[in-house]
Amino acid sequence: MTYRVVQWTTGNVGRKSVHAVVANSQLKLVGCFAWSPDKVGRDAGELCGIEPLGVRATDDVDALLALEPDCVVYDPMFANVDELVRILGAGVNVVTTSEFVTGHRLGAGRDRIIEACEQGGSTIFGSGLNPGFMQLFAIITAGMSDRVDRISIVESFDTTIYNSPDTERIMGFGYPIDQPDLRDITERGSGIFREAVLLLADAVGIECDEIRCDAEYAETTEDLELLGGWHIAKGCVAGIDVRWKGFVGEREVVEVRGVWTKGQSLEPTWSMGFGYDVTVEGRPTIRTTLAFEPPPDFVGETIEDYILLGLTITAVPAITAIPAVVAAPPGIATYNNLPLLLPRGVVNV
Repeated sequence: MTYRVVQWTTGNVGRKSVHAVVANSQLKLVGCFAWSPDKVGRDAGELCGIEPLGVRATDDVDALLALEPDCVVYDPMFANVDELVRILGAGVNVVTTSEFVTGHRLGAGRDRIIEACEQGGSTIFGSGLNPGFMQLFAIITAGMSDRVDRISIVESFDTTIYNSPDTERIMGFGYPIDQPDLRDITERGSGIFREAVLLLADAVGIECDEIRCDAEYAETTEDLELLGGWHIAKGCVAGIDVRWKGFVGEREVVEVRGVWTKGQSLEPTWSMGFGYDVTVEGRPTIRTTLAFEPPPDFVGETIEDYILLGLTITAVPAITAIPAVVAAPPGIATYNNLPLLLPRGVVNV
């Protein structure tokens, strides 16, 4: 079966989603939504830095839905409930890398999404922007121990070359280190981690009595000039260590943690890894480290080429899920109620 796909936006992750859809023999790109007026009418391939695809970007939602796609790949940074309700209510499935895993952070918007799924007979699956697929890694790893005491996911990166100020300011980057509401800013900006905690707790069959957010910060000791014209002044936040923790009673059972830095001029200096670490404490305790690197035939000429490699592991899990999501019953799907997501149509032979 070939699945008809509409790509929703062509930003950082959306560009890589288009690459993945085009490269997958099971998928056919039939439409592309343009968020900004300057992209309307342009070829989706051109917008994504590849050969023309014969698919013109449009902001006409009715025209895209009239294409009767099997699935929309929805890649904005934030989930727009009105957009999702319109798509799902029209009977079109959605896979998304936006800040959507269980939908709980949307409040009443989650109920609207469920109603739209019931109306349209459609399904939505969020692979999660951060830490995304690592939730699945943790679930699989926990299945190898006969007693699980605690699950931890840690994402560690120096994001200096990542050109997306809008996605990092909301976390607290660039604010004065003594900003009174800094922790509240980080808690709001990293709220998707709470959904990841809920997902992991559900996977191991527990209900958290409390979920807490803690954060620590490092300031830059010199002015930073970053990509996109972003300036972080001396004395402002250039390192964030945020930890979302789920408790049963007083015992911590799940932690989802992100450690991000910019540059080497940090105070205090943090010793950190690069990549993803999953630890399942139990019998036995299992530790898994995931790192990624270019393939042997990689030819990168710009910083953006290397950033796209990292964006691949954000974009592709949602693409891989398309067949399972199309086949799933209406509603919100997660890693916990979908079958194993199989990487079909991608083997280089």
